[in-house]
Amino acid sequence: MSIYGNSATASVNHEVPTLRIGVLYWSINIPGQVAMAQGLQSEAERINVEAKKRGLPAVELITRVAGDGPNGIENQINQMYELIQLKPDAIIVQPTDNAALADPLRMANRQGIPVIAYDQYISGGKLAAYITSNNHQAGYLGGEYIAAQFPDDQILQMVLVEYPLVSSTVERLDGFLDGLRDQGQPYTILKSYQAVEPVGGQRAGHAILRDFPDKGSVDVVFTVNDGGGLSVVDVLAEAGRDEIVVATVDGDPQSIENIRSRRITVIDSAQFCGPLGAEAMLTAYAVAQKESVPSHILIPVFPITTKTLNDYPGWKGPIPDSFTKLWPSKAPLWKNTTSVVR
Repeated sequence: MSIYGNSATASVNHEVPTLRIGVLYWSINIPGQVAMAQGLQSEAERINVEAKKRGLPAVELITRVAGDGPNGIENQINQMYELIQLKPDAIIVQPTDNAALADPLRMANRQGIPVIAYDQYISGGKLAAYITSNNHQAGYLGGEYIAAQFPDDQILQMVLVEYPLVSSTVERLDGFLDGLRDQGQPYTILKSYQAVEPVGGQRAGHAILRDFPDKGSVDVVFTVNDGGGLSVVDVLAEAGRDEIVVATVDGDPQSIENIRSRRITVIDSAQFCGPLGAEAMLTAYAVAQKESVPSHILIPVFPITTKTLNDYPGWKGPIPDSFTKLWPSKAPLWKNTTSVVR
């Protein structure tokens, strides 16, 4: 059965009490999000195996998928209200929009249904827990690495491909600019575009070519994820704009191959999507049993460059050992630890 099916997606032990956990996924078109869902699903299956052995509560997942774009945002609002009516023991949600789920979250709060958000935050209401990649770190690693590729006094001509509707991508952009500033690298932002999925990325790529047709007019493009960024790279590469360097976030296998083949992308701050999804599931299981959990957990991200790509194990993990960065940094040691913010 697909991990995005509409019924229980984990093997359930019916001999002991079962915890019903609603899961609201965002997209089946953004590969990193699919990997997060797979990590969540695998952890649910592991929990149920252990539950059967130890006589503990099993979990039953009630899943929904929002879909991309404005329709996806509206779908997810309705899906969350639907799940609240089912009165599950907890709800896990990967928000499509920071603000759109505030009202259903408040309703869940009033009804005593704990909500765990992963990947993105919800602005408004109270979350039982929030688990995400260290998105500021993701951007920051890109910014400091890009600074190391240019003379200190060169004013970088930059284009941004951003997405201001969710917290993770906003934090990535903030981190990227902070990384440049901390390395003392001057820059000018020529223009910003929005994209987080392939169609939007393709549009952004063609718009960059239209707005900046001359070679040398753009030094750097920063894309907030590979979902849209890979299409941007494809468009630029096919147009022969190999003078541009791209920094991005996610760790999509195609992006890693672009780095390996020196195809425009020079750094990808990669998520550990499987561990992130698993942590969300494990946290929800604890919350559903009324256990105390950290309210904000950050999963580290890994800087993939031509020098480090062989050390990244992929989205499923495990998280590799700490190492010393091979470029100038105010924090020379990359640490492999999960952080509890609060």
